[in-house]
Amino acid sequence: MTEFDVKVVELPAMKAASFYGFGKSPEPQAHDAAISWLKKHNLFKQGAYRNFGFNNPNPSAGSQNYGYEVWIVPTNGLPEGHGAKEVEFEGGLYAVAYCPSLDVIGEIWQMLVAWRDGSEYQPACHQWLEEAREHWLASKPADHFDLYLPIAK
Repeated sequence: MTEFDVKVVELPAMKAASFYGFGKSPEPQAHDAAISWLKKHNLFKQGAYRNFGFNNPNPSAGSQNYGYEVWIVPTNGLPEGHGAKEVEFEGGLYAVAYCPSLDVIGEIWQMLVAWRDGSEYQPACHQWLEEAREHWLASKPADHFDLYLPIAK
């Protein structure tokens, strides 16, 4: 990557269905639960939802286990009787950068933090997020993301 493009965006408040995994590789647990839910509600199609994820909790020294949470935000709102844990996110201001592959996600997060530290913005306390840029395939979650770093003026 020779150029690092960062956009500043305001994410609106939103309601999401939440899915969780915990262990050495929790992402597949959370993704599989979210995909099952999307299929059950006939939402597993391009443009029907936004997909955010984040570590919860982050990996820690001395343990191979960590958590991963997926938020599904349907384009037309949560379906009636959806049966998932519901999360109300207040939204917030973010610095956003594109991540072309899971192979460089740590490097892109570091570059985004360095960008913030050299900018007019300050760290903020709302949730760090990874948004999948493409529709999941049943056999493989997306690996192209927009990374959302919370910022404040």
